[in-house]
Amino acid sequence: MMLKTALGTASIVAMLSASVVSAQSLEEIEAAAKAEGTLTTIALPHSWCGYGAVIEGFKAKYPEISVNELNPDAGSADEVEAIKANKDNKGPQAPDVIDVGLAFGPQAKAEGLTQPHKVATWDEIPDAVKDADGHWYGDYYGVMAFMVNKDLVENVPQDWADLLKPEYAGQVALAGDPRASNQAILAVLAAGLANGAAPGEEAGKAGLEFFKQLNAAGNFVPVIGKAGTLAQGTTPIVIAWDYNALSWKDELAGNPPVEVVVPKSGVLAGVYVQAISAFAPQPNAAKLWMEYLYSDEGQLGWLKGYCHPARFNAMAAAGKIPQELLDALPPAAAYEAAYFPTLEEVDANKAAVTGGWDSVVGANVE
Repeated sequence: MMLKTALGTASIVAMLSASVVSAQSLEEIEAAAKAEGTLTTIALPHSWCGYGAVIEGFKAKYPEISVNELNPDAGSADEVEAIKANKDNKGPQAPDVIDVGLAFGPQAKAEGLTQPHKVATWDEIPDAVKDADGHWYGDYYGVMAFMVNKDLVENVPQDWADLLKPEYAGQVALAGDPRASNQAILAVLAAGLANGAAPGEEAGKAGLEFFKQLNAAGNFVPVIGKAGTLAQGTTPIVIAWDYNALSWKDELAGNPPVEVVVPKSGVLAGVYVQAISAFAPQPNAAKLWMEYLYSDEGQLGWLKGYCHPARFNAMAAAGKIPQELLDALPPAAAYEAAYFPTLEEVDANKAAVTGGWDSVVGANVE
């Protein structure tokens, strides 16, 4: 009985402390974050979504806070594992924040790895891509595309079926390991959709069959594709989010010439989400980072990196998006056919792909 009462008291204390945390003003968060002095991020390549400039913008606004960047090329699963591995570690290897694929947000919450925080612009984040309690929230989206080295590929593929043609032998790569990378896991889903499968487990299995064919044909390259591997000719065709492909195209600056194609079928939109680690060594710096990311400045930073930010519709309606940023994106028509999978479909696909890649495709992507 005493134990039950003690637990009840502890729960009440926890609830009260949680309500105090959520009642912090931005000024209080800022002051506490400056006192912490550091923010630890993970898996944020500078070419991804304009993150290089976004991080610099945060540091310029808050020079008292240094940004400790862990493993920029990690996948979503690696980020979740980094929280688990550093639960009892308050040192520099413990991430304060994560940016992961949609399926990984609820997973992290279910495993007790996140803490809630609702940013000031919370109401402008679509309900379909945020946790009602504030444990995770959509940050941006893009569509799956083909990035093609035109020096090495004479006929630029326009759709998924094209990738199976003999002329693309030893040329096609994913931009991640499909056993751990959200980007790669959803590329498999997109391939399945293009083959007429229903979103979810069915499309995941159909996508695995497509990559099995691609691998058997000798067209698939088991190397993680990026700007460097595309330029070197190791992976002349890379399947990646449009924003990554467009950013890499800028980075290469015509050497080699690059074309970015949104395929005619299987146009898949992918949402990523932000979350704060339940064990964040610098929880206030984490909250301040979120407030910055969801401010107009942070959202436009992502848009400059070719990502559609979560508040895109609300900001467009308010006239807050410069026309030149809209003009830099692929034609709006390319996005009209985009399919936004539900969380359940994303989860079912993820289970099918991560569980079946080795046995069905058998290519060790690294």
